[in-house]
Amino acid sequence: MDVRVGLAQARLRVAVEHARRRPRRRVWVTEVQQRRKARGEFYHLVQELRLLDPDRHQTYFRMSRDSFDLILSKIGPMITRQHTHFREPIEPAQRLAVTLRYLASGMEFAAMAPTYRLGERTVRTIVWDTCAAIVAVLGPEVLPAPTEATWWRSEAAFKQLWDFPNCVAAIDGKHVLIQAPANPGSMYFNYKKNFSPVFLAAVDGNYRFVYVSVGSAGRESDGGIFGRSDLAEKLRDGTLGLPTAKPLPGTEVKLPPVFVADEALFPLTANIMRPYPGRTEARLGRLVP
Repeated sequence: MDVRVGLAQARLRVAVEHARRRPRRRVWVTEVQQRRKARGEFYHLVQELRLLDPDRHQTYFRMSRDSFDLILSKIGPMITRQHTHFREPIEPAQRLAVTLRYLASGMEFAAMAPTYRLGERTVRTIVWDTCAAIVAVLGPEVLPAPTEATWWRSEAAFKQLWDFPNCVAAIDGKHVLIQAPANPGSMYFNYKKNFSPVFLAAVDGNYRFVYVSVGSAGRESDGGIFGRSDLAEKLRDGTLGLPTAKPLPGTEVKLPPVFVADEALFPLTANIMRPYPGRTEARLGRLVP
């Protein structure tokens, strides 16, 4: 027992001595960052755009001042940080401004940080936290889970605008080109010999999103990504809340509601309609007048 106590005391002394020798951080905020309010972009350019130039505010953020303020009112409590004795927190409005500017411009964190007189790591954390807050608060509001009423409205729009009865959505995938991540292997290498994640989406008859899935690897096909999605799973087990089958105009044969899709990558099923591959007269046969 005495040996154990002695060893514990020795370890404690070593830890204390190591902590004493560790170089201490002399300042929490660099001299450049201390001038944030005096010369930072948020306190000058952003405020001038808000007050004097709504058109450039729209270009700068891809968003109007009213939309900016609306989002801030909804997510502000989630991105507010407490004051400490060491440093003053970044206010919610600046956090949202940094995030929207990053999303609108595509600037790298290292290039964006000096303009706002923030650290690169701080900008990175702000963007991730604010995006998470936007998804958590606005996601259920602007992209709610589709219901049977959603599908009925979409079916009416497809019938009226596109002369396509019984269609409830159009679905497709989009490769978004990116710079190759570090050590990605072939994960994001797509068939066009670029690197990309895949954006899978379904839209209603008015081009509004009713379903999105983001982040699948570029080497996968749209059909493969769709097959693993929760949308496909709900289609298979009948829990998507689709309208009941109904006759096409001028017929008495009841047909189920369908998603229209690309013939190359999506399967032909009871609820997925796609063109015939090739779409040539040789494949379809000639119509008899």
